[in-house]
Amino acid sequence: MTENGSLGRNLAMELVRVTEAAAIRAARWVGSGDKNAADAGARDAVRDALAFVDMDGVTVISEGEKDQAPMIPVGSHVGNGNGPQVDFAVDPIDGTTLTARGLPNAISVVAVAERGAMFTCAHIAYMEKIAVGPQAKGAIDINAPVKDNLTRIARFTEKNMEDLTVVILDRPRHESLMEEVRMAGARIKLISDGDVAGAVTAAMEEHPGVDVLMGIGGTPEAVLAACALKGLGGDMQAKLWPRNDEERTAAAEDNLDLERVLTLDDLVQGDDAYFAATGITSGEFLNGVSFGPNSARTQSVMIRSRSGTLRFIETRHNIGLKRQLPMGQAYLPG
Repeated sequence: MTENGSLGRNLAMELVRVTEAAAIRAARWVGSGDKNAADAGARDAVRDALAFVDMDGVTVISEGEKDQAPMIPVGSHVGNGNGPQVDFAVDPIDGTTLTARGLPNAISVVAVAERGAMFTCAHIAYMEKIAVGPQAKGAIDINAPVKDNLTRIARFTEKNMEDLTVVILDRPRHESLMEEVRMAGARIKLISDGDVAGAVTAAMEEHPGVDVLMGIGGTPEAVLAACALKGLGGDMQAKLWPRNDEERTAAAEDNLDLERVLTLDDLVQGDDAYFAATGITSGEFLNGVSFGPNSARTQSVMIRSRSGTLRFIETRHNIGLKRQLPMGQAYLPG
């Protein structure tokens, strides 16, 4: 950290360059049907770009660990070793299936917080989650019935129940949740993948059509989204959700309380966290990568919790010049 305890303002753009590099690399695989190749390309681009970032980071969250995809290993050191000591979280592609099938809303995501600030759980890959924006901060209780939560969210946001929209991952495990939302009278927006974007859009006033994310999704995605929600002034609660007896046994061995409600401050401690994302395929959250004869255009978002800053960044990259750079830097945005 810097002398005043801040991670440093210059870290923001450096992290955006990382997600830009990953998104440009991954975009070459859009519609290819090969999600592992796309993920591997994005991962390699993240590694190349991180070598130039002024931070002494340790990877504590890596999406690939959950689904055996190509990954940056948990515990690996990232950055050039200079600058602040930080926790690093990464999902080179949030939405690998979306990328492989050419569907909307695939993004590349990284987050950084002070060393020791991010919640980690090596053995439980999924969490039950509920996330809202600043208008509904204080309204949610993950242990309460769905209708009670929606009633409070409607009251806090000064909306009618039928005007609320709930984002839910389209999975068989959510059939009862969807029925409860319908019985309450709210609307549902199903997403096939990418619940980082789902949680973040629920907290952004730039996306007024989404009010709350509910359901069970990845533990890594919960921590990544929490870094963004801190900067947006939103709220989030989560509970570990073991998939089987093996994970329940692992939780018991680690003395994990499966009934514990994890708040936003449990998921990311402190008040200085960064979240950066770049669109791979276009969607409601971000525009995807588009290519010209020797160029690529990207749209990114950067959120910093310490200042509450939200930046949308449109960038044109000269791919022709980048191809002349030394190996390892060809997709490193300038």
